[in-house]
Amino acid sequence: MPHDHDDANWHDKAQGHTHNHGHDRHAGHSHGLGGHHNAPASYDRAFAIGAVLNIGFVVIEAFYGIVANSVALLADAGHNLSDVLGLLLAWGAAWLTRRRPTHRHTYGFGSSSILASLLNAVVLLIAVGAIAWEAVGRLTHPEPVEGGIVMWVAAVGIVINAVTAWLFMGGKDADLNVKGAYLHMAADAAVSLGVVVAALLIGWTGWLWLDPLVSLAIVAVIVVGTWGLLRESANLALDAVPEGVSRADVEAYLTGLPSVAAVHDLHIWGLSTTDTALTAHLVRPDAGTDDAFLKEVAHDLKERFGIGHVTIQVEHDGGSCLLAPTDVV
Repeated sequence: MPHDHDDANWHDKAQGHTHNHGHDRHAGHSHGLGGHHNAPASYDRAFAIGAVLNIGFVVIEAFYGIVANSVALLADAGHNLSDVLGLLLAWGAAWLTRRRPTHRHTYGFGSSSILASLLNAVVLLIAVGAIAWEAVGRLTHPEPVEGGIVMWVAAVGIVINAVTAWLFMGGKDADLNVKGAYLHMAADAAVSLGVVVAALLIGWTGWLWLDPLVSLAIVAVIVVGTWGLLRESANLALDAVPEGVSRADVEAYLTGLPSVAAVHDLHIWGLSTTDTALTAHLVRPDAGTDDAFLKEVAHDLKERFGIGHVTIQVEHDGGSCLLAPTDVV
């Protein structure tokens, strides 16, 4: 997203409006995927390496799918191609969040990372749904599992997808967009592992139903992880208070500030998958506009709650504010 100003860069507005744009996008705190985390500076290299590795694997898988006359390998190559597109989508969103705001997009393009994580979650659920559908069909009509080439190609897939997932592991708890990329790659590694394990077990036992059963078990694990990503992404897209940030705690902090009689029109939402914004009206009947007070409030909100973009309006008489009622947005 936007701009990197110093914390001392404050703007006093005509009626007590004060904005703090002192958050550093990359050194600030996460919006709350499990507490305060330092957001990664950039995952461009991880996205580039992951995209190259997976594009190469798609080509290899499609080639050996044709050589082995394996529909399963060709179908998985198509699935992995969708993962490459997911990686490129997440990468593009990560790039957009670093662009400066414009006259039309005054908050910048940080919300593109929210949309990317939401779309990645949907695509991943659709993909595992297709796998589940195929697995259920094979439970009723077991088919011989392709051996040899298929198993070795799947083993290569484990390595490539596991390495790619590892590249994103460090940022998965701080950025939903990175988490989406991580889950995509981890899910593919799990699917490939399932192919290898099922092939080995079937080779020992001859039980063809093991292949779809292992697939369904993997699907269940993936759905559990992806559901959290979908829920968090959807909430951010709807401007919900980010997970890990307690609105009650923030309101209690603001209410307890010196000379603050009341707090209303409090809103907390995610500007991106890593940046959180807050707006609030503070009623201070016996105090005027105080730059030092406002700066300290913004600093505390950032350090305590990971909220880096703060806009506060100071009022002397909260009763006259049209936005005071809690049911008014």
